[in-house]
Amino acid sequence: MSDDEPAENISGGDGGGGQATIFETGQAETRAEAVVDRLGELYWQKTYGGQDAFESLVRTILSQNTADKASQPAHDSLMERYGSGDLVENLAEADQRRLAETISSAGLYNQKSERIVRIAERVRETYGGEAAFDEFVREGDADAVRDSLLEYDGVGPKTADCVLLFSGGQDGVFPVDTHVHRIARRLGVAPPDADHETVREHLEADVPSEKCGFGHTAMIQFGREYCTARTPACLDDPEACPMADLCDQVGVDPASGEVVDPAETAE
Repeated sequence: MSDDEPAENISGGDGGGGQATIFETGQAETRAEAVVDRLGELYWQKTYGGQDAFESLVRTILSQNTADKASQPAHDSLMERYGSGDLVENLAEADQRRLAETISSAGLYNQKSERIVRIAERVRETYGGEAAFDEFVREGDADAVRDSLLEYDGVGPKTADCVLLFSGGQDGVFPVDTHVHRIARRLGVAPPDADHETVREHLEADVPSEKCGFGHTAMIQFGREYCTARTPACLDDPEACPMADLCDQVGVDPASGEVVDPAETAE
């Protein structure tokens, strides 16, 4: 796996993590699978796994509420300062103010630095260090790993699922970030008023497990390139969107130009 990460999407793209994979084509059994297949044709089909688990956890915390172009430099600076040796040990012993300065480009750096130090301390106490934590994430039962990660302050379902996917290489894991949450409801493959966890449940039930990983990263890229929160491509030209024939346009009215959260359309 390449260590280089693209600027637009640290989880996908030609230069990003994962291994290019060819999946057998055929008739999709669900519309959600058809959506993911189309996204795979548009962007990439990859399998994921193999990232160092604790680094993956730290990287995802840095990315919370922050664009990749800001969180990536923070990750690079953190690894340059603390990445030599055992990352868990180094961050557990880190001076919080110095760590905050190191990751300042990521935004919310005081909060994130405090969380990273606390989590590193707990991981060291529970597992001893980076290698044992990595083994737990990669070889442990996926549900048990997820539950354990969710016990850490600042680790929500999306962060836990990203660690399971990009480090553990777990099939059937479809992390739901802001883009995925919006697009799945707008397309109509999840209920318009579904919260993040409900969207995840629908996608993981309706998308074949081996396709969930690239479905997640490609859907994020689609949300950035075509289906943005306020100005989706279909507002100007329905044919400008490569997903037009698979989309219910929930919350989008091209005639009036109005775009609302899909939840506002739910009765």
